[in-house]
Amino acid sequence: MIHDCIVIGGGPAGLMAAVAAAEQGGDVLLLEKGAKLGRKLAISGGGRCNVTNNRDPEQVIQHIPGNGRFLYSPFATFDNRDIIRFFEKIGVALKEEDEGRMFPVSDKAQAVVDALINRIENLGVAIRLHTAVTNLLLTDGAVSGVTLATGEKLSAHTVIVAVGGKSVPQTGSTGDGYGWAQDAGHTVTELFPTEVPLTSNERFIQQREWQGLSLRGVTLTVYNHKGKRLISHTGDLLFTHFGLSGPIALRCSQFVVKTQKQNKGKSVHLSLDWFPEESLQRLEQRFEADWKKHPKQSIKTVLKRHLPERAIPFLLHSAGMAEDITFAIRPKEAWQALLQYLKAFPIQVNGTLSIEKAFVTGGGIHLKEIVPKTMESKKTSGLYFAGEILDIHGYTGGYNITAAFTTGYTAGKHAAISAQS
Repeated sequence: MIHDCIVIGGGPAGLMAAVAAAEQGGDVLLLEKGAKLGRKLAISGGGRCNVTNNRDPEQVIQHIPGNGRFLYSPFATFDNRDIIRFFEKIGVALKEEDEGRMFPVSDKAQAVVDALINRIENLGVAIRLHTAVTNLLLTDGAVSGVTLATGEKLSAHTVIVAVGGKSVPQTGSTGDGYGWAQDAGHTVTELFPTEVPLTSNERFIQQREWQGLSLRGVTLTVYNHKGKRLISHTGDLLFTHFGLSGPIALRCSQFVVKTQKQNKGKSVHLSLDWFPEESLQRLEQRFEADWKKHPKQSIKTVLKRHLPERAIPFLLHSAGMAEDITFAIRPKEAWQALLQYLKAFPIQVNGTLSIEKAFVTGGGIHLKEIVPKTMESKKTSGLYFAGEILDIHGYTGGYNITAAFTTGYTAGKHAAISAQS
């Protein structure tokens, strides 16, 4: 038997590819090496599944700094608004939260997984679990099927590889597809972790003085080795026993990785603005106004109304100021130093956690070797790629899953059309 399309991988890209191929009337076989479909989907968004982002499609692409412009063509077939309509059509009611993030009303990622599985089953897609692929069958510059770990060979007119990258390996993304792509003539760009916590050897980090300290509405900035600002992100930040985590640390991570690579692995300078909406002058006026109401209070007591209490001793010490000194007789130079720390607190980071600990894999199959309108390989006829295996990576907030769904749907649709032509 020769299938119209074999889809390898039961993650977001693979599931959507199977849907799209079957909607075109194709005979579709979905292979998943694990025991369940949609394992990465089921744990995404903190178990709630941030299915996409409702921002303007152009803004969505801008939030995918890793080659997001490649998605203009796939978006013409299936963009973020189409994703929203798709899920609502198959019975998953969605709601919009901050910054355009779209979640199921139920707040249950499993509802998304179940709806997708139900859709592919209703479309007649054949599903084989516990089925690992070892290699692609290639004949005269075209794909003709796959070989399984059992030695069994399965034939197909088209094959879609949607096996993910190397991040979150417990969901089955262990980098299997890169070797297959290379066997088919493709270039795989260097892999690196993105959307990953940062590590630091700063004393206050190593001694865990701020471990568990969570900040809201702060700005983190990354600088290159010449001191030029590369990127700033505003939002929530978490100090850990090894470094920095939270949304803005994750968003800065790819810039840290690239800067380290350019500067032979040396530490990268970051700065933290505790009050990004206020200028230095306005911040000083804020404290002055508070002091006038409480002229006899210590500087530590005044600061407690504006800063997390746990952070204050280290900040005062760094500025060379005693905790018990009253605000009225604060040393001028030390006070100015403290204000500078509050607007640009320096943090040296020495890297990130491993790619296996990352939310997203950077790097992947070189996009110049993929037809963006169809997701077909330029190297091997009938072979398609979708999802995280491609050299596309975005910020958290529904952007990476959008890239997976749109490339998956595009690949599935055109693979089925090709197989039946």
